[in-house]
Amino acid sequence: MGKDKFENDDLITYGFPEDIWVIYFNFVFHVDKLSSAHVYVRLQPGQTWLDIPAEVVDDCAQLVKANSIEGNKKNGITVIYTPWDNLKKTPGMETGQVTFHNNKKVKRVFVEKRINEVVNRLNKTKIERQPDLMLEKIQREKIDRKTARLSEFAEKEEIRRLAEENRRAEKEINDLFDTNQMKSNWRETEVDDIDAAEEDFM
Repeated sequence: MGKDKFENDDLITYGFPEDIWVIYFNFVFHVDKLSSAHVYVRLQPGQTWLDIPAEVVDDCAQLVKANSIEGNKKNGITVIYTPWDNLKKTPGMETGQVTFHNNKKVKRVFVEKRINEVVNRLNKTKIERQPDLMLEKIQREKIDRKTARLSEFAEKEEIRRLAEENRRAEKEINDLFDTNQMKSNWRETEVDDIDAAEEDFM
């Protein structure tokens, strides 16, 4: 969670653009039309932003409300959330300000009032860190590039293996029909013997 608009801006700038094969997925929660802290949730592999349990969404909404100077004083606010890669920062926007690429990928949660029990429970587990977000982003991009190279290598290996199997199968088929290796079943004496045997039988 960003403490102020500058930390929020860093979180916007240095978030992880997630795809389905990547280990984690980021989301941003924000009080609609009011300034507040940005709360990010990083999900486990295989989860999508549509899989967030309702309790987690409610906890995040309470955190956002509690950490919004204006939103904390009001009842009946709307908290919005969206995947990190849907955030859009354009030139001229103020520090910490953000919009969206696709408004259809934005969900809203209505928060009637602050629930102190929830906020207190979450604050008890709070850990403050000052991570180097730029460094984390650089390291993550290195991992992504390495994973992409490994994936590309594995794909090329699979193509090579299939091509080798096809080559072997074609060789076996061609060997079956090699005219130099073929022998005739026809023999004059065998044919004569069969004809004589048939005459004797009759």
